[in-house]
Amino acid sequence: MDTTTLAAFLAVDLLLVFTPGADWAYAITAGLRDRSVVPAVAGLVAGYAGYTLLAVAGLVVIVASSGTLLTALTMAGAGYLVWLGWGVLRQPATLTASEAEVGTQGSSRLRVMFRGIGISGLNPKALLLYFSLFPQFIDPAGAWPVAGQTGLLGSLHMTACAVVYLTVGVLARTVLRTRPSAARVVTRVSGAMMIVIGGFLLVERLAG
Repeated sequence: MDTTTLAAFLAVDLLLVFTPGADWAYAITAGLRDRSVVPAVAGLVAGYAGYTLLAVAGLVVIVASSGTLLTALTMAGAGYLVWLGWGVLRQPATLTASEAEVGTQGSSRLRVMFRGIGISGLNPKALLLYFSLFPQFIDPAGAWPVAGQTGLLGSLHMTACAVVYLTVGVLARTVLRTRPSAARVVTRVSGAMMIVIGGFLLVERLAG
């Protein structure tokens, strides 16, 4: 794959990864609980690894070859982002240390990891990424086999998730615990970003 395509994918992918959502919320919760950040992020990344394996197996190619299915998935995912963002703007929640303690009390590291797998594995944003975004950066006639291109894109995404979510979890411990107003600002910004991305995807798909 050429560097231009990879750079374009990474730019869009990072925009999605940097958009707070279910993964961010879980990373923040883990950050407010000692020694939970690493297993939590490992679980989130493992969930995306499962999607990557399914994509490498050829499901992305099937979706890419069906314009109707691709459009439906894109619009469904975009609609979900808009709906989720509006909900965040209407009720910006502030995560407190006491809430995090209740949510993770008595949880082993293994349980924390499995919860992370469930969160990312069931996250509609993952469907949007793997089945709508990936096909747009894959060239079936390219020098690389489709499986290789898919695996590379999946690896880039998992790496981005690991770096960003670890950072979010660590920062949560030092920032959001002592500054609840900052947590409220973060949730409001996240809601606005979700609406912008969802609206962009809807317009782009309808225009195409």
